This record gives sequence, C-alpha cells and structure tokens, in this order.
Amino acid sequence: MEGLPVLPGNSFRDPTQTKYHRSQTLGYKNGYALPRYPTVGVGGVPLQYNQISQQELDELANYQPTLTYGQAKQAPPEDFVPAHVAWDKKVLMFHGYFKMTVHESPDEFYRVRPVKIYYYLEDDSIAVIEPNVENSGMPQGKLIKRQRLPKNDQGDHWHWKDINLQQNVTFYGKIFRVTNCDQFTRDFLEAEGIIVNDPESEPTDPYDSKRKDDAELKTFTTKTSFDKLKQFIELDRKVLRFFCLWDDRESMFGEMRPFILHYYLVDDTLEIRDVHEPNDGRDPFPVLITRHKVPKDRYNVDSSFPGIVMELTDHEIKEQYFTPKDFMVGVTFNLYGRRFLIYDCDKFTKAFYYHNFNITDFPTVEVKGLAKELPKMEISQYNGYGSMEDSMQSCLSLVPQPPKKDFIKSLENDHKILRFEAIMDSIKPDHKGRRFIISYHLADDMLGIYEPPVRNSGIIGGKFLEKTRVAKRGSTPENPCFYGPDDFKIGASIDVFQHRFTITDADEYVLTYMLEHSNQFSPDTIRSLQEKHNRPTEGKEPKKGGPMKVTRQEGDLGRLVAEVKSQLKKMAITDKSRFDEMFLRYNSDRMGFIDREHLKDMCQQLQLPGDSDVLDVIIAEAGSNGQMNLEQFRKFFEG
Repeated sequence: MEGLPVLPGNSFRDPTQTKYHRSQTLGYKNGYALPRYPTVGVGGVPLQYNQISQQELDELANYQPTLTYGQAKQAPPEDFVPAHVAWDKKVLMFHGYFKMTVHESPDEFYRVRPVKIYYYLEDDSIAVIEPNVENSGMPQGKLIKRQRLPKNDQGDHWHWKDINLQQNVTFYGKIFRVTNCDQFTRDFLEAEGIIVNDPESEPTDPYDSKRKDDAELKTFTTKTSFDKLKQFIELDRKVLRFFCLWDDRESMFGEMRPFILHYYLVDDTLEIRDVHEPNDGRDPFPVLITRHKVPKDRYNVDSSFPGIVMELTDHEIKEQYFTPKDFMVGVTFNLYGRRFLIYDCDKFTKAFYYHNFNITDFPTVEVKGLAKELPKMEISQYNGYGSMEDSMQSCLSLVPQPPKKDFIKSLENDHKILRFEAIMDSIKPDHKGRRFIISYHLADDMLGIYEPPVRNSGIIGGKFLEKTRVAKRGSTPENPCFYGPDDFKIGASIDVFQHRFTITDADEYVLTYMLEHSNQFSPDTIRSLQEKHNRPTEGKEPKKGGPMKVTRQEGDLGRLVAEVKSQLKKMAITDKSRFDEMFLRYNSDRMGFIDREHLKDMCQQLQLPGDSDVLDVIIAEAGSNGQMNLEQFRKFFEG
C-alpha cells in the first residue's frame, strides 16, 4: 500500500492495533532529569533509527582527513555540574543604607542605618543584614532573611543583573540605597559584561554626630576683660541719633516713612522711633522697635533651637551685633526684614565719628521722591444676582449698606404703574410672536414682565420676570443707566437680560399720565402713543385744571394773584407737610431753591392758574432773584 496518495479509500486501519499512546522520552537518574530516545512509536510500533551513538555521530561530523597530522583528537565532553555545586559558597555582597524617619523627637528627625545586602548565586536568594552598633537602642541584625525577593507584581524576582551601585532597590516596600560592593562582586559583574558604577559615600547620621560631639572634651573661651563699669561711667547718657527712612513702596499701599534711630553707647542697644506728623492718620505709637541689642542676622541659629519657648542669647548668635561701624550716612541696612536708609545725623553723632573713626565728610542724602501710585479699585462685572445697587454696595465697603431710596418719589408715585404690551424679538421660531405685558412701577423704577397663558401653545405662561431694575445694554457698574418710562415708546426695543422685546401697545392710563407730565417725556414718545390710540395731537380740549387762555382786563392780574394766595392758604391749613414734600421733590439738585418752572408745574398739579405774569408776581413778592428757598416757600403758603 506504500506509494498511494493519501486519499479516502487508500488508507486502511490495522485491526490488530489497540495501543495509541506515545512512549516517554524523559527519565530520571540519581534525581536529575535526562532525555532518552524513544524506541517505539504510537501504538508500540518499533522505530527505525540509527544505531550509531551520539558520540560517534559527533566524531563523523568533525572528521577531517589530513595528510600531515592525521585526525584531530576530539576533546572529551565536560561533565554536567549542577548549579548548587557550581555556585556553592559564592555570594555577592553590596553595601548600602536606608533612612528611617523619627517622629515626635526634639533631638533627631531621621536616622541613617547602614546595611549589607548578600546575594547568593546558588539559588538567587537575597538576605539583608544590619551591622550591630553598641548602645544604638534599636533592634539590629537580620532585617530580611535569605529568600527570593519579588521585584514586581508580574511574578519576577530580583536578579544580580538588576543590582548596581548608585541606585535604589525596593525590598518589601523599603527603599535601600546601594553605595559600594566588595572586590569579588565587582570582578564577577565585570566578567559578565556589566559596567559597575563608581561607589558613593554614605551620609552621616546627624544623631550619631551629635552624640560624638557631646562625648568630646568641651572647650570654652574666656570672656573679655572689658570693664562694663567704666563703660557705664564714661558713656552713660550718650546716644547717637540718626535720621533714617523706611522705603516700603514695593508692597501694597507702601510708602516712604521717616524714623529716628537711637544708638545707646552705654550698652550697645538701639531703638527706632516713629516720626508722627499732624493728621498723618496713624495710631500714636512712638516706638517701632524697642530698645535692645539687635543681631545682624537673628535667624542664623541651629534648626534645633526651640525659638518658641526660649530667647536668643550670646551663645546662639553666631554673628556679631550691630555696632556704630555699621551706621553711616548714606548706608542702607536691613533690620528685621525692613530696609532703612540713613540720610542724616545730629552734631553729636558727627563729633563721635570724627574722634573715633576720623570721618569728616557727612553728605546729606536727598530722600524726596515720587510716592508709589496706589492701585485703583477695579469693580467686577455685574453677575446678575440681586440688584445692581446691592452688588455695588458690597464693592464699596466691607460691611455693605442698603442703597438709599427716594422716599418722596415713592410716596408721590405709590401704586402708579405704566403697562405696555410687547412681543419677543428672537431668532428662534418658537419664541417669535410671544406676547408679554411689561409693568413699569414709577415709585421705584422697576420692571415686571408677565406672559399671558395661551392654550395649546406649549409654553407655560405666568410671571416671566420678577420686579427689578433693568440696566441698558453697555452700562457699567460704576455708572449704570436704567430704563425709564421715556424709553417705552411704540416700536422701541428693550433688552432685558439677553432677551429683546418690542413695544407694541400701551393702556390708556399711560397716555394720560404722559400728557399730564409732558415735561418728563420726549415728544416722540407721546406722539407714538397718540398715533396708536388715535388721539389728536393738536387742538385738543383743555384738561381740568390745565392752563387756559382768557382775555385779560385791567385789574385781573391782582385778582388772580389774590385768588392763588387764598387757595394756597386754605391748602396750607389742611396739609402743611404736603408742601414740604413738593418742595423737596422739585429741589432734586439739593441746592435749596426752586425757580418759576418748578412753581408752574406745581400750580398745574394743584389746578391753579399758572400764567407767567402771575408766577412772576408771586416770586417777586415771596422770593429773590427769581428763586424761592424753603423758608420763603413756607411763608408764602402760610401768609
């Protein structure tokens, strides 16, 4: 059947074959795994293999005939040596250290603990040993016993290829710094092709250094034999006085402030006194720095010095104290973070420097200069919460005060509301044609917007805007410009918090109010409402109490003046406070006077004749220079 193609029908199964397993190719001898060549195949079929041994095959492969020397002898193969025999007692040793943080100790912050890292080549295990130090107070010895240490979460272990000098290794979360190694370790790593880094020195333990310093023999310096009693007798009540200047213009709201420096020669102490000027706005504290010996650098002390509970003494001050050599005219010195410039001194100080330091030149320094510009207060933009006046008050003072209101205006225009009809002007098709009612309250100039509900419109009607003051587009918080009743004319566009409305109509009361107070509205606004309500702009009938044109006869002027006086006197008897409120209303500029135009408008509201000649006679009798003050106004009404 040999030679037939492997196709269905050309292969036949042996019915006598019952075994289909493969024979083993791995065996063990003396505890070691050794390969062996199989003699039978699947099902126990004998295999045809070469009876020549592997050694004979190697000799045939290496056989090269030669005419001179004959066949080269094959070197005998080396015997198999297991790892525990080849690397037995061969250990790599690395020197290193780790830092241990010390908590709640005033003497130390951390400790440096040296260790030795042993790497056993036999089974790639690692042990970390800390040498014992006498009287260390810490348990030392074996930190990590011999074992294979995990390197990462993927199951890898530390290998000698991963360890080198000048690097950190992490064993079970503790970081060790490798600094050096022995000569065998260096030779082994270099033989394996690894470049060994240069060794580095271990840091010193500050606590051990402190203990060594404390254990050393103490030496002291004998104090000077200077006679303090002689210094007191000769230099008592002798003080050097310098005129200095503190330049603090680099800080916010800083300025140049004059001071006087007093240096007391009797005990080498100094003080700095403030120079107060009339109305300088500062508290009357005369001394800036009290009298004491001032070191040049008081912060140059040990970090372990408990500065919270103890004061500096001569033992802590490593530098010298300030002396007269440090103070000269034109010198800038730093005292407790403040820079002082000495620009002059008194005559006694000049004489002291002449006798002791042979200095004769004392040039006065010019210290006048431009003061630093104070930063201006920048008011942030209106955020839309609350009214603009309330937000402005929080920027003007630390404790916001409520904005002042015009109570006279509130009393006169109480319950007076101008209602306008408007539609929304929007680019969205759903918002076009939405009808709104804008209510303008004359008492406080606030707007309220209401949307009448429309059935099946998909929009919930009701209150659209609470009662509030609305500023015009482009207004600033410093000078806001709010909408007034004169801005609501037919066809005008009103921008209310990013919504635009177009005025389409107004009620009859709005037109009546504008006609009664025509001096407060522009002619275009009144004309637009008259055209909307089909009201004639000219030839209209006079209103009740309005000015009338009549033919005058001789004596009518005096009679009209007497009639106005009598009517005003009757009204003054019934309600005197009303005239004070009217005077304060027209006295908007708070100058204390009202003129003829104000008096004319007042007579129109009281339904009295307001002709020009009548008003001139009244002002001439009661006022002066065409004006009336509050006292003249009261006397005219009461008289």
